[in-house]
Amino acid sequence: MRKPCWWAELALIAVVYAAYSGGRLLVRGDEAAAVEHGLAILRLERLLGIDAEHPLNRLFTDVPALGIPADFAYASLHYLVTPAILIWLFRRRPAHYRAARTWLMLSTLLGLVGFTLLPTCPPRLLDPAYGFTDTMEYFSAYGWWGGEASAPRGLGGLTNQYAAMPSLHVGWALWCGVMLWRYGRTPVTKALGVAYPLVTTVVVMGTANHYLLDAVAGAAVMGAGLLLAPHALRLARTLRGTAEAPPVVSGGCETSTGERIPGQRSVPTSADDTSKAAR
Repeated sequence: MRKPCWWAELALIAVVYAAYSGGRLLVRGDEAAAVEHGLAILRLERLLGIDAEHPLNRLFTDVPALGIPADFAYASLHYLVTPAILIWLFRRRPAHYRAARTWLMLSTLLGLVGFTLLPTCPPRLLDPAYGFTDTMEYFSAYGWWGGEASAPRGLGGLTNQYAAMPSLHVGWALWCGVMLWRYGRTPVTKALGVAYPLVTTVVVMGTANHYLLDAVAGAAVMGAGLLLAPHALRLARTLRGTAEAPPVVSGGCETSTGERIPGQRSVPTSADDTSKAAR
């Protein structure tokens, strides 16, 4: 299999990410419905006894030494670590790059479907009576973000704040972790592969950007993308093979036995060789 061209890969990733970002922005959904979905998730978690967001959010709010680094991690690592892993795979593990890239892209587009079907208000945007603090806003003096998610100040209108379900922060981190675990060669790299998605899950809940079930849904989306990736790769190979098929010399016309296309040289057969040898 040929190694992908870096410029073609860059263009493909840019197009998919632009489509994802644009689609995410366009499907903001109804605010009232998003709030109701968020409250329904919170009620379900309380019923199951898995609402870990409250204690983590209180901890991150009360301890700036945890909350401020968590905000920086939420606002930056999602956009730095994932491209870095893609570049690393392209350069150092080219045999595995195409499958890994396809898995990530399919999962990202599936996440967009989730945002469309289930706009969800994150914990930080619920009424304060529900006990959540938006740590991004609370510690905004320490970073470049304002009170509207992780966007730079003044650019909050360019984000969809009701795209909490599924959490692609967790989904992308899980993808990065799997890549580091499978293709890393040192114990440190493999340890980072385990730690990164776990830490990201804690961060998205502690900063009140996601519910635990958002994180579970992010992992489920990645699982679905993993299952679909081989089929997408087979389809791409089929289309590429069709596009690269050599032209038929005869223009699609069949010839009868012994008939030659005008100007075609005759190719000696084994019978001809035998008769010549007999002479």
